[in-house]
Amino acid sequence: MEDYDKLINGQLESILSVMDRRNVSAEDRIRIREAFEFAREAHAGQKRKSGAPYIIHPVAVARIVAEELQLGPNPVIAAFLHDVAEDTSFTLDDIKARFGPDVAYLVRVVTKQKKMQYETSKQVENFKQMLDSLHYDIRAILIKLADRLHNMRTLDSMRPEKQMKIAGETDYFYAPLANRLGLYGIRRELENLSLRYRCPLEYQELERAIEADKAEDRQRLDAFTGEMLELLRRKGIQARTEVRYRMPYSIWRKIQSTGRDFKHLDYRHVVRLIYPAEREEDEKRICLHIYSILTDRFKEKPGSIVNFIDSPKENGYQSFHIRLLSEHGIWEEIHISSERMVLNSKLGCAVERMEGAWDNWIAKFRALLKDAASQTAEGWFMDSVVSSLYNEDITVFTPQGKPINLPQRATVLDFAFELHNSIGAHAQYAKVNGKLCSVKTELHHGDCVEVGVNPEFAPRPDWLDCVQTYKAKSFLRSYLGQIKSIPKNRCLCCHPLPGNEVIGFRELDGTITIHKRDCALAIRQASQDGDSIVSVDFPEDKDVFYPVRINVRAVDRYHLLIDLVDCITNGMKLSISSLNTETVDEIADCTINFSVHSFSELQKVIASISSIDGVDEVHRVEL
Repeated sequence: MEDYDKLINGQLESILSVMDRRNVSAEDRIRIREAFEFAREAHAGQKRKSGAPYIIHPVAVARIVAEELQLGPNPVIAAFLHDVAEDTSFTLDDIKARFGPDVAYLVRVVTKQKKMQYETSKQVENFKQMLDSLHYDIRAILIKLADRLHNMRTLDSMRPEKQMKIAGETDYFYAPLANRLGLYGIRRELENLSLRYRCPLEYQELERAIEADKAEDRQRLDAFTGEMLELLRRKGIQARTEVRYRMPYSIWRKIQSTGRDFKHLDYRHVVRLIYPAEREEDEKRICLHIYSILTDRFKEKPGSIVNFIDSPKENGYQSFHIRLLSEHGIWEEIHISSERMVLNSKLGCAVERMEGAWDNWIAKFRALLKDAASQTAEGWFMDSVVSSLYNEDITVFTPQGKPINLPQRATVLDFAFELHNSIGAHAQYAKVNGKLCSVKTELHHGDCVEVGVNPEFAPRPDWLDCVQTYKAKSFLRSYLGQIKSIPKNRCLCCHPLPGNEVIGFRELDGTITIHKRDCALAIRQASQDGDSIVSVDFPEDKDVFYPVRINVRAVDRYHLLIDLVDCITNGMKLSISSLNTETVDEIADCTINFSVHSFSELQKVIASISSIDGVDEVHRVEL
């Protein structure tokens, strides 16, 4: 206990030191210390799952609020007290009497409300409670994110089922929320901790691959960044660089979306070039000067510029992105940012000067929640909120130049419904950058979009699969009157195989649906109904086969197709159900459908085909 007391007191002094640097008043300093003492008294005798005194948790949360989020005295005090009303005999009235109504309000928002019966589930009700606080004050959400961050940092002591529940909530809700609030550092840490506990073996493999990549690239990147800095120094610009490698979660997501293996992923790292600017109005001028200097020396990839300085993301992110060709013949992604932009990307909405910029976003959020609240009986409240507001956004434009913010992978239909429901409902065709195309066309940052409307045209059932925004989904679900059902037994979305890392969910009819642990459906269900999670065994059965599909790219040669077939049929004694191959300019692209007993058997097939002469890439493709 002496060691714990020393640790706890040291953390308190660190918090006070941080607050002193921000010139808090002597009175607030006393209130912070009193909140610590009150929390220690309230949680006396309570232990965490690890066996440590419980007070360690609120102190750690308060430190995150003070140091990493740089919030003021009342949020720090509320962080100390955030579990008092929920887990001790003290009440919100006690907190209000000692620390005032503002602190009591913040504690109330982050305190889970106990009910005899929940409309949907306890988890979803808690999400709604937090989201509702955005109507009034964003600080409560930031305290909850700090709470979740420390819980994720200390998840080792939990049972595997509890780890999956908490990690699923984090990946589904808290990490995207941190992203939308511009808290990129916290978002990355939450995402990676979630993956680490959901799929530990896959996470470790990605960590090893990234470290190997760093070692291989170090000398080349040192030379490249050194040359950039020397070019700028000669022009009187002092700057610094950071090479930021994608973390395991980002790599994993890229693999999931592209179907490529680690070796064939583009831009596994980015180079940040950071410059000082005394005045905010000078930042764009300096940035363009840097761009001019670099492109005088390095070849610029056509069409690679993304200007987030003039058109910030909805969460306030600013930077100037460009891709340059290094002398090693490799395109490098460069993010040119001022020191202010870097700080803002760390603190996001916690930056005081940005508070006014959030008015429009919070107004949009309020309208969405009000609309979604009436739809909760349909059971898709959280899907609607997450898909509409928490994805990375793009900016597209009307022919008149009006900017429209949409989530990534949004289509013309999303754009049309964002303009007006009547435009979306009667959209027949579109012109994207002047080119005629379908209303299902996916949009990209900077596109100019014109929607062709036909009053006699009506929504089609397949439109629901082509929209991302809440507004579009809400209208179409109402119009079409249909809700998709979740698959039963073996998940038809992720197609788990024996040997995969899997998790089970008990359905209302008593059956169990088996998912891969990285399945999007599993993450969603874990975040909303964690009590249905069950541990499952999914052993290999030599009498049971599971259909799979792989894609093979290879240099064409005589006998290649026969070697591929022989590897699967004679080598592995497996049956091929179909094979399609196309050769263009001596590159063969083959898609093969066959059946296996397990994930390890599929891996053996992939490894065996990879060793065939001329084969460059082999990966599984979802059926």
